[in-house]
Amino acid sequence: MKAAAALLVSEWCASQRAVLGQPLAPAAKGNSPKVIVVACGGVRRFETFQEKGLVNIPHLFGELLPQSLFFPYIRNAGVTSHYNTISSILTGAWQRIDDWGKTAPENPTVFEYLRKDLRTPQADTWLISSNKALTAQIGASSVRDYGPKFGANVIFPKQLLINAIVNAAAQGRADHSAERAAMQPEIEAMLAADNYEGLGWSVFGGASALDAPTRASVSQAIQDLVTTNAPVTGDEFTLLVSLEILRRFAPSLLVITFSDVEVAHFGSYSMHLAGIRTMDRLVHELWNEVQSNPSYREKTTLFVLPEFGRDLDGSVTNGFFNHRFDNDATRLTWLMCLGAAAKRGDVVERPIQHIDLCPTIAEMFGLKAAQAQGTSIPEIRI
Repeated sequence: MKAAAALLVSEWCASQRAVLGQPLAPAAKGNSPKVIVVACGGVRRFETFQEKGLVNIPHLFGELLPQSLFFPYIRNAGVTSHYNTISSILTGAWQRIDDWGKTAPENPTVFEYLRKDLRTPQADTWLISSNKALTAQIGASSVRDYGPKFGANVIFPKQLLINAIVNAAAQGRADHSAERAAMQPEIEAMLAADNYEGLGWSVFGGASALDAPTRASVSQAIQDLVTTNAPVTGDEFTLLVSLEILRRFAPSLLVITFSDVEVAHFGSYSMHLAGIRTMDRLVHELWNEVQSNPSYREKTTLFVLPEFGRDLDGSVTNGFFNHRFDNDATRLTWLMCLGAAAKRGDVVERPIQHIDLCPTIAEMFGLKAAQAQGTSIPEIRI
């Protein structure tokens, strides 16, 4: 999986080299702040930071909470769909746009504020997502004075694995399952394809710049992956790609969205809980990487928050299946802040909003999110 993540990043960078005429350069070294945001799909307080849910988040509760600045009441007052919510978090303004990412956010994103005002390179801002509801439009707004030239790099690694499984299963297996070995050529084909997720997206934009020995070693790693019984989830692969980006480019701002928990839409409560536990473990692994990476240690702030909650049990939307109702179970979540901007462990019970995160991050870089509706969170300071 690590090698497959490395190949994905290398292929993506090769495409950018073709577009830009030059390779992506790592961020400049120095003492400038680093910020990572993890949005973990829709989870209710009941299954996380309430007594019966603590068993699902042993790392967040037992190890990270004591050293964090924790906000137990952060409200999503916007459209509780994935694309709208992530757009709202990134822009600091409630977005009411197409739920499936056909249009760009209508206010500048924090990526654009950072890149335009500080003139940072393209490799300095990234969004890595497991969520199929997002599209590459999420990386930049439609605002004339900002837009894609100041946007983030956006990668969706999960779909490489999902599509490989679906395509392999479609090769005539009556029971709609696929041997792992059948996935190998599918994964390799997806990595080289020019129609990402079947939607016409050109992700890699041309032939790979990898030399033959490197490609051979990665192909061997993919073969090892698909012929073992190791568990594989979309969020695990997304984390591996994110770690590859951290180590290769040391960006100033990285946003990661996990979505294993969204299996709830298919009605499996046990798999939804498994997604929460996976998220808990992966956030812990990410924090350990931050602590051990010289480019991030002691100058990084990590934010973790759900996009929204889920509906109440007994609702007409089948409770945890969806996130549509206008009530606290759906709208009220939590925010954890770790690292440089969390001067001491504390719980702040003052209510805040999702749209407060963008101006807070902008202020950490010495900027003003001029078109944000939210307000900077005063307890969070570099």
